[in-house]
Amino acid sequence: MPRFAANLSMLFTEVPFLDRFERAARAGFEAVEFLFPYAHSVEEIKERVDAHGLQIVLHNLPAGDWEAGERGIACHPDRVDEFRAGVAKAVTYGHALGVPQLNCLAGKAPAGADAALLRRTFVDNLRFAASALSAANLRLLIEPINPFDIPGFYLNRTDQALSILDEVGAPNAFVQYDIYHAQRTEGELAATLQKHLARIGHVQLADNPGRNEPGTGEINYPFLFAHLDRIGYQGWVGCEYKPARDTESGLGWIEAHAAVAA
Repeated sequence: MPRFAANLSMLFTEVPFLDRFERAARAGFEAVEFLFPYAHSVEEIKERVDAHGLQIVLHNLPAGDWEAGERGIACHPDRVDEFRAGVAKAVTYGHALGVPQLNCLAGKAPAGADAALLRRTFVDNLRFAASALSAANLRLLIEPINPFDIPGFYLNRTDQALSILDEVGAPNAFVQYDIYHAQRTEGELAATLQKHLARIGHVQLADNPGRNEPGTGEINYPFLFAHLDRIGYQGWVGCEYKPARDTESGLGWIEAHAAVAA
């Protein structure tokens, strides 16, 4: 049975961020992930993590001005210095919090930018990030995101991500495979997971349409969970979905899967 981590940027959002750790633990989660820790000190977050016996499995590198609609700057040729400063900040947080891996959001491609320059910028930034993370014994992830939810996002497909990682050539760089984004962009979920398992560092989930919890849409999650077990996926599965109602009332899908798996 996969191990599920609560995404605190999507779940328990009716309470302040630091209070979501307690809610996650009370709901039965042993691990959490989230977009960004940077609005709080390492000490504030670590206090909540330790108090509730949780571990953090993932957070993102700084991604520009999120409130203004930016979704990463790693492909932006004019913001390389800002990106690299963000890598240093992320490594400081990740290392102090015991996070094993950090995700790099490529960002939206700047309008009219040269395609070769965008790729070269992204690859160079990833090489820099992978080296900095390796020195702290951290893994680097990149995440394809569907172009319907984020129009213009630079990285959309698994094969594109793998091609970029081939060019980066870093042994600590992997794909973050979000089942929801992959379903919307390319399908072939089971086959892709199996074919590229060795290069997938983290898996996330949500159902489609709606990006709600498993069981609310078209994705056969009981099959996929069993498939992840069959192919030997050892990592966490991040629950990055929008609860259809409130988080707790929608968690029955975990118990239902546990009963089937037993």
